[in-house]
Amino acid sequence: MSAASGHGAFPDSIDSRASFGGVSVDSPGCGVFPDFLDRDADYVASHLLGCLLIRYPDNDNQNRHPAAVVRIVETEAYDQDDQASHAFHGKSERNKALFGPSGHAYIYQIHGRYFCMNISCGQDGYGAGALIRAVEPVSGIEFMRGNRPVPGVGLTNGPAKLCQALGIDKSLYGHDLHMAPLEVIQDFSGCMPSSGSVHVDPPNAFPDFEVAATARIGISHERDRLRRFIIVGNPYISRPSWTAKHIHALPPQINY
Repeated sequence: MSAASGHGAFPDSIDSRASFGGVSVDSPGCGVFPDFLDRDADYVASHLLGCLLIRYPDNDNQNRHPAAVVRIVETEAYDQDDQASHAFHGKSERNKALFGPSGHAYIYQIHGRYFCMNISCGQDGYGAGALIRAVEPVSGIEFMRGNRPVPGVGLTNGPAKLCQALGIDKSLYGHDLHMAPLEVIQDFSGCMPSSGSVHVDPPNAFPDFEVAATARIGISHERDRLRRFIIVGNPYISRPSWTAKHIHALPPQINY
């Protein structure tokens, strides 16, 4: 994948390719929900890299016509034993989604107007989540730019940016990410051959990628813990210059 040429240009993405052998995500339930979300937050956050988030229109409850598909390229891990976590002081009405079953959306507001999303993980009753910090557009850029009219990688290279682009707000708090209007998919090899306008490459078309860890961004506690995970070299990761100075390589990521 090439780097963006100027702030207004998008890196190469599936939307910008002339042709490819894809699979359709118009088929309801064709993708496989991640099978590791009951693991600890660090494991979950690092293994969500490469998974897909699929955003359906709010009025489409049949999982048939995705408005946008994005690939997760940056995450952070948090849990109730971590002073930087919203779960550190125990369960409350605000953070209860972190303490419930894994695979649900914990959404919170920042700066009075923007939203960020975690995916709850770990065992039911233990507060933990993986913050989705950045995503790479796969399909539906026009939908995302309709929500967030920003050119280039600035469309989705941050946690609030991606939520704005995908239309994620508090109305999706506690949402079960097995289903529309927002779904996370680990493996979509069971999807049908592409026949529609919304499609993605099969899993082996995404090259294997290197995973690295850094300290987390924008926190005031436990700043030195390596709980931020990225796909190395992906142009959509946030704070790339800072990241390059603080990167710690991890074993190669399995490409789902």
